[in-house]
Amino acid sequence: MDSQNDKPGNDHGNDHLQPSRRRFVGTVAAGLAAPALAQSQGGGQASASTGRPLTPPNYPKPPFQRQKQEWPGLASKMIPPPDHGETSYKGSGKLTGRRALITGGDSGMGRAAAIAYAREGADVAINYLPHEEPDARDVADLIRKAGRKAVLIPGDIRDEAFCKRLVADAVKQLGGLDILVSNAARQQSIESILDLSTAEMDQHFKTNLYAMFWIVKAAVPHMQPGSAIIVTASVQAYEPSPNLLAYASTKAAQVAFTKALAKQLGDKGIRVNAVAPGPVWTPLQVTGGQSQEGLEKFGSESLMKRPGQPGELAGAYVILAAAESSFTTGQIYGVTGGAGWP
Repeated sequence: MDSQNDKPGNDHGNDHLQPSRRRFVGTVAAGLAAPALAQSQGGGQASASTGRPLTPPNYPKPPFQRQKQEWPGLASKMIPPPDHGETSYKGSGKLTGRRALITGGDSGMGRAAAIAYAREGADVAINYLPHEEPDARDVADLIRKAGRKAVLIPGDIRDEAFCKRLVADAVKQLGGLDILVSNAARQQSIESILDLSTAEMDQHFKTNLYAMFWIVKAAVPHMQPGSAIIVTASVQAYEPSPNLLAYASTKAAQVAFTKALAKQLGDKGIRVNAVAPGPVWTPLQVTGGQSQEGLEKFGSESLMKRPGQPGELAGAYVILAAAESSFTTGQIYGVTGGAGWP
């Protein structure tokens, strides 16, 4: 759910990628191809090899309407509503029989991953705050329509005891755990460090970092070789915005956590990777993640001149969980619209 007010960074070009990173980008690009084509609408020039249209998606661009919701907010009340792949994502059996737990699975990238995972054949448990129940029930309906089991586990991940129960409940109801997506996040736009309270800094770190630590620690004993842990980081870890000091700090810590944990779990056959989004249209933006002025122009600095939609990241979460990425771990994959690193 997560990256916001991101600004373009230096474009170093593919010629400067290390060999291992070139291989990783190639692998993920291949995995993203099918969902990307599925999202295209008719009216474009057909590809000679597939006969499918090559039409760029017509997603909303700024200026956006000023709007405000109380945190944590609902995707269903956003104007315009985000696209999580509800009508566009087509599965191909990449995750048949897998069991996934996704935090923040009611909206944003968590919701997009939940929809995609179900359509790829996985049973899915999602965590969310009780206020987000309407969005969560919509996701559960989509998972069940895909013929998979949906497990709803509301609760506040800022509580260590709940994080332990969350994993235990997911394992019990799913019959095991193969995929963990640590996605839930807090983001607040605060212009000056003088206005950033200790309490607010604490909320950012408890939601974005401590909860991830508690949940991963509880999950690892249940995960077998071939399992995958995926963290939703952010381009903010590399190109931090001045008004997102707290949020960017947690995202930089998540990147280090991902790389270190991948080294710990490598010999256990558990892969650990992160997706680092750029500006994406999620409830984080309308619940204090952006100022009203920032909201109006949100995403305008990306090369696409718009924010991404959560559904545009679904393929990244799928391929990082799938067996096709069995040699990929400790990687941070950016989906940024051309902005910044990684």
